[in-house]
Amino acid sequence: MLQLDRSRRIVEQPRFAVSIAESSAEVEEAQRLRWRVFVEEQGAHPEPGEPGVEADRFDPYCHHLIVRDLELGLAVGTYRVLTAIQARRLGGFYTEQEFDLCGLSQHRRQIVEIGRSCVHPDYRSGVVIAMLWAGLASLIRGSDARFVIGCGSVSMSDGGVEAASVYWKLSADHMCEPPYRMAPRNPLSIDEIEIDASVKPPPLIKGYLRAGAEIAGAPAVDNAFGTADLPIVLTLDRLSPRYARHFGGT
Repeated sequence: MLQLDRSRRIVEQPRFAVSIAESSAEVEEAQRLRWRVFVEEQGAHPEPGEPGVEADRFDPYCHHLIVRDLELGLAVGTYRVLTAIQARRLGGFYTEQEFDLCGLSQHRRQIVEIGRSCVHPDYRSGVVIAMLWAGLASLIRGSDARFVIGCGSVSMSDGGVEAASVYWKLSADHMCEPPYRMAPRNPLSIDEIEIDASVKPPPLIKGYLRAGAEIAGAPAVDNAFGTADLPIVLTLDRLSPRYARHFGGT
């Protein structure tokens, strides 16, 4: 059964540090950052709860990575990580709300799920997301995980043109093997949408692809967040050399 390595509790640079939230107050910092990005900036409609806090039933079972600006003491980036053990206690991964894992269900004991990635709008130069990846590496390094799964979100503000275009652009060269594909529960009608060839993948999805991840099927519509989500799967033995160094590879 998957166990995460918590011995490397923090990764530091001169101005930034990434660590695992260890108190309810720190988790709330991550949730308030998510509210700022997902609700105030992107117009999401999350589950009812405390104003200013974007939270759901998965949060208490997750590890929450936080990148902090050490000069200001401000949480500027976050990711949450759900292990197979905790997913079993919950009855499944968050991704399974949107997708049937299909063949990957056979490997669920070796899956780590990542999600709710966001960065403060003033800190999107790339340093913070790199710190988040270093934090993910410190959690997963040394475990028996084989797969990292999650969703890459694309705005539906244009009716799905961007999402469908990104899917068709990536499906030819970045689709995973059939046994690892997922089936959307609320699929976007990709065959009925006119494609825009000029559309480029959002930065987060591009980052996943650079790391060696692949898309695992067609997008699902997430009405609460106003997005179409592409299923993402990263097979850890296929990590690009640049990212493998973070994860303990050669």
